[in-house]
Amino acid sequence: MKSIVICLLLLTSVLSTAQSEYEPSDAYPFGRPNPKAPKEIKDYDPLIGICDCSSQTRNQDQTWADPNKMTWEFKYIMNGMGVQDQTVKEDGKNSGSIRQFIADSSRWYVHYYSNTKPTTVLSAWEGNKKEDKIILYREQKAPNGMDGFYKINFYDISENGFKWLGEWVDKNETISFPTWKIECIKRKDSEKISDEEQIKAATKAFSASYLKQDYEAIARSYTNDAKIFPNNTSIISGYEAIKKRWSGSSGYTPIEHRITPEEIVILGDTAHDYGYYQGKNKNDDGTEVNYKGKYVVVWKKTNGTWKMYLDIWNQIKE
Repeated sequence: MKSIVICLLLLTSVLSTAQSEYEPSDAYPFGRPNPKAPKEIKDYDPLIGICDCSSQTRNQDQTWADPNKMTWEFKYIMNGMGVQDQTVKEDGKNSGSIRQFIADSSRWYVHYYSNTKPTTVLSAWEGNKKEDKIILYREQKAPNGMDGFYKINFYDISENGFKWLGEWVDKNETISFPTWKIECIKRKDSEKISDEEQIKAATKAFSASYLKQDYEAIARSYTNDAKIFPNNTSIISGYEAIKKRWSGSSGYTPIEHRITPEEIVILGDTAHDYGYYQGKNKNDDGTEVNYKGKYVVVWKKTNGTWKMYLDIWNQIKE
């Protein structure tokens, strides 16, 4: 009986290891391609890891906007049978994709998601690696109603990084209109985006949401059981109450806002930081007011994302 139990324990251990052998681990922080996956799984191999990137999109007047800094991480998932990527952007518009090669269709299918446009159905792109490029398409009409595609190009791919271009093309690809371009440099000591970097990115995203007066995004930057401690008022708890507090301000429009952490301390799935914030508001009468303050935040990692749990701040009189 004892030998049967030992055999069962060993079998369970082997099965467990086999099911996760190619998952991200301490030894392989971005996972590994599974030998049982289609050979195309290695199309993304040069991109696996973390890149520091510069992203530019077109303004409404068709000029290119100022570059937006971001990190772009690729890793193998589903025990090495698929690829997942995520971006963490300076302006808070983060996104990601799940990438699977389906052998029956002989092409990649890419399902895209974004924190700025949550949706019940993920948009899908499809395509292949062609020579030294990865090219993906999704049907999309032009503003004038012309049929065509939005085309994504990964190119100049090497161990040092890659370039990315998003463009609208007509059905025959005789017309091309680029709308988005990204240049990425691979980190030599590529490792997962650190918790400190993620918290710094979250603080920048908060400022960006505040300037846009995007109160939904502000409320989502807190945990569901969060508490905030504004000046001269009781403690405010929970998503709806926090959203109401931030959206209840009136009489001015924020035009500048910046948070500067002095120290960030990571303690497992919790963290705390403190520092200063400053900004400028434009009152409805046209006058402008500068302000500065200090803060302390306690963070919690929820489903892999750092969110604020306790947030206390007060202004400094100058």
